[in-house]
Amino acid sequence: MASDLSTSVRSPARLSIGAVLLASFFLPFAVTGPAIVLPDMAADLQASAAGTQWVQNSYNAIFAATVLATGSLADRFGRKRVLRIGIATFALAMALIAVSSDIVVIDVLRGVQGLAAGATVSAGSAVLAHATSGAQRVRVFGMLGAAFGGGTAAGPLIAGALAPLGWRSIFVVIAVGTALAFVAARYAHESRDQSAPRPDLPGMACFGGALLLLSLAFVTSGTDGWLGTWTLVEFGGTVVLLVAFVLVELRSSHPMFDIRLFRRPAFTALMCLPFSVTFGLAAMNVFLPIFLQSGGASPLEAAVELIPLEVPVLLVPLAARWLTSRWSVRTLLVAGPVLIGVGSIALIVMDRGSSPWVSTLPLLLVGVGVGIAFSVMDNAAVSTVPVDKAGSAAGMFNTMRITGESLAVAATAAVLISLTAARTSLEQAEAAVQGQRIPEPTGYAFADALHVVVIGLGVLALAGAAITGWALRHSHQTEATEARMAGAA
Repeated sequence: MASDLSTSVRSPARLSIGAVLLASFFLPFAVTGPAIVLPDMAADLQASAAGTQWVQNSYNAIFAATVLATGSLADRFGRKRVLRIGIATFALAMALIAVSSDIVVIDVLRGVQGLAAGATVSAGSAVLAHATSGAQRVRVFGMLGAAFGGGTAAGPLIAGALAPLGWRSIFVVIAVGTALAFVAARYAHESRDQSAPRPDLPGMACFGGALLLLSLAFVTSGTDGWLGTWTLVEFGGTVVLLVAFVLVELRSSHPMFDIRLFRRPAFTALMCLPFSVTFGLAAMNVFLPIFLQSGGASPLEAAVELIPLEVPVLLVPLAARWLTSRWSVRTLLVAGPVLIGVGSIALIVMDRGSSPWVSTLPLLLVGVGVGIAFSVMDNAAVSTVPVDKAGSAAGMFNTMRITGESLAVAATAAVLISLTAARTSLEQAEAAVQGQRIPEPTGYAFADALHVVVIGLGVLALAGAAITGWALRHSHQTEATEARMAGAA
């Protein structure tokens, strides 16, 4: 593949493509890598559980809220310019985190990173589209998918290997890697669309505000309870902002989300599919290492135990053409979440101090299921709408994917704290979710809470499989009926 690319793309273009791929590798790495060292970071900075949770929440929520809006900015003001600003901001924020000693400052910098990540992924995709065409474009975007998958899978392993050098080393590596991407991005060709619509700032504000408020509600629930006054106020505010978002989008001439597309059952099901696919992956990537370290495992040992989960996520999508030549897309979209559901529920065999081999098969099932879903769900989501809506559908789908990851981390932390605290104390529960060494009674309470979470993730995945299968079957039946009616006319 590399030789084909090198013969068809000039050297500066190769460097710009490499810049986008390298930067894209570090966007998911910035989630799964730090997850391995969160316990060490929390202990070193004497951070609260809430402060530690926002290391992930602020990055994920702002990333999800801004990816579409920053795409509009890139179209108007220059894709190369926005790409380089995004990469530079991402690298600088990482470097500042590596030397920071205040968890609040780190949380704010992670939010800045989320904004930079949104700019990088949206402008980077546009740069790749501008630099390539035809079969070459297909290959390059396949490599982009591999870069995202590679970053997700490699994050825990590289972070585990670097952990003996201290938690700051992971952020230094990400800063250096993205700095190299910034240098290479100078060779990208500038392009813009002067007729591009203005960014949907009201829509972005409502959507981003709802995500941040929902994340805050999950964090608050850990200390105030699910029925606490502030928790209910924050959940209520989330509903208000989501309703406002729908109203804004319906009235906007250039909406961030084309709400009308949700009239299609197949499209709606596929937009929700990331919640049954990436929800479990994100929760496991962040909280399984924490659970293992709370039981005495080192960061590297925790990372190694995740190998059966991470490797299929990287490798299975590479066999997408082989998979789709043997099974229908509908079959694959159902099979992926089914494997995720079965593997998630099977993780109840993982207990405090259990052998790493116990979790190998369940994690492998989840990884293969995620890999199968990743192989086909992007193209399937775009294929359910008219061609002139494909770009909008792709942007919406990516936003929903990142939103699913954001909510998975926030919600899982809240549930683990609540269930563990019900049998021990809030202080002990927060220590457990931070990956600190905890006494045996708390450890078993934490393990039982994790069992409830993985069962919930499994049920969510199986429900997603059922809904997706029904919606796609209904969609195909409708299309066949319309075709027969058109033929009869």
